[in-house]
Amino acid sequence: MRATESYTGRINRKLVKKQRIIRAAAGRIPADLVLKNASYVNVFTNEICTSDIAVTEGLIVGMGEYNGTVEVDMTGKIVLPGFLDAHIHLESSLVTPSEFVKAVLPHGTTTIVTDPHEITNVMGTDGIEYMLQATEGLPVDVQFMLPSCVPATPLDEAGSRLDYRAIDSFYDHPRVQGLAEMMNFVGVIAGDEQVVEKIVAAQAHHKKIDGHAPDLLGNDLNAYIAAGVYSDHECHDLQDAISKIERGQYIMIREGTAACNLEALMPLLCEQYADRCMFCTDDKHPNDLLEKGHMDYIIKKAIRLGADPIIAVKVACHNAARYFLLNNRGAIAPGYLGDFVIINNFEDFDIQQVYKRGKLMVSDGKVEAFEIPRVEDYLVERARTTFHVDPLSAKDFADARPRGIIGMIPGEITTKDAGYAAKIDVEKDILKIAIIERHKRSHHIGIGYLQGYGLKKGAVATSISHDSHNIIVVGTSEEDMAAAANRVVDLNGGIVVWDDGKCVSQVPLTIAGIMSEEPLETVNDKLEEAKATAHDMGVVRELDPFMTLSFMALPVIPSLRITTRGVFDVTTQSYV
Repeated sequence: MRATESYTGRINRKLVKKQRIIRAAAGRIPADLVLKNASYVNVFTNEICTSDIAVTEGLIVGMGEYNGTVEVDMTGKIVLPGFLDAHIHLESSLVTPSEFVKAVLPHGTTTIVTDPHEITNVMGTDGIEYMLQATEGLPVDVQFMLPSCVPATPLDEAGSRLDYRAIDSFYDHPRVQGLAEMMNFVGVIAGDEQVVEKIVAAQAHHKKIDGHAPDLLGNDLNAYIAAGVYSDHECHDLQDAISKIERGQYIMIREGTAACNLEALMPLLCEQYADRCMFCTDDKHPNDLLEKGHMDYIIKKAIRLGADPIIAVKVACHNAARYFLLNNRGAIAPGYLGDFVIINNFEDFDIQQVYKRGKLMVSDGKVEAFEIPRVEDYLVERARTTFHVDPLSAKDFADARPRGIIGMIPGEITTKDAGYAAKIDVEKDILKIAIIERHKRSHHIGIGYLQGYGLKKGAVATSISHDSHNIIVVGTSEEDMAAAANRVVDLNGGIVVWDDGKCVSQVPLTIAGIMSEEPLETVNDKLEEAKATAHDMGVVRELDPFMTLSFMALPVIPSLRITTRGVFDVTTQSYV
């Protein structure tokens, strides 16, 4: 009986709300908010229209002539729909979701679609649950795609291994849109049973499946798409993107911190192709968020490179909303969310105000206070205790036998085979590199050598190492490597620069070893200080000392990578 009464109560409340929306739309009662004399982008007709925009109960109820309880004159300004990031790993910001929201809301982002791939590789399904709870009710709507590859490859030793059964129940969550980037395109094409199971399960729930298949061509691409993969964010050249559009995929034009593809893909922002495109960042680091912005940065850059402003705005909101079936956002029209970005003009693109569901959340860059979601105590404690590593000593990194040298390529995250070495040689820029498994206390330590990093003394260690986030360390001596790695464990995760027997710079990342509990500005200050210290110790100035290092552990990018079992040749699929 109680359940029936509760259900009836909910229906009655929704009925009352809907009737109020209808009365406001018809003009019989004042709207909650009216943006008067608004020039707004109409994503359906691809033009600028002018009228009042009325909002009630957080929804746009109409455009025309309206009276409102609150009226704001928009004369001389342009009203845009809230922006949508189609693919991001929230963890890449190195801060909590609420801190991320404080950073991106002033830049007009009102919805994001995140893949919690990083934290899930550490915490398994607890990582998904942690992020769902940490994003509940935030003034930026956080939608989810479930991680498809945990670990990213069978070579990785992650904190968990998830098959389709492990994630299946999450599809019932109202903020889960589908299955995230299917990185294992080789497994898809081969018809690997466990890989295909995940695709079939997602389709059984009528969910989207995102792709990750750089430079895939011909029948292999056909097989990948035929399996049910609907999009791709890895296109770095025009022909790759067009070949995928021709076969019906949507293209997420990525402009983030680690990868910037907008300039190469600019020709897609035209009448012929733009409807199949959306914008995403993939990874966005603290300095980029603070110095450049978020989705507004991509729109401004696209306009500067020659895109029609209306097309750029439409790609930044409406197209992604359609793709993900988020049917009440990405446009200014009756029944859509009252998510607005108010700018002065397209040339300067100065964001003056941001409304979320009809509530003014940002004015002149200042974010209104909002409630921070509560995460269950169990998950908080679980996130703070993800390191299971015994104390390390120099002996753990000593190995007289020759090991492969990972040769770094300037400006690229790809590497080359630089031969073999049996010892550190700082003069020749041959440093020792290692990965320490940190999830299961296995004491697995993969050892190799690195050339092109430039470090002249001490060691650098970090618990951000894609995608399994074991501890990666590079150093000029085994003693310094052990000390730096031990400090990472003592911090319960983070970035450490070690020199002369002491920690000279550090960035604690106590949430799963990949995110900080401190404010974004504080994290950025510590990160920039650590970068400067590493550069002063010899790391090549053109390199991000930590981001570059983190990709050395990802065994899906050619040529050589370091794994917990040693140096691996991605091209030949063999250890060296």
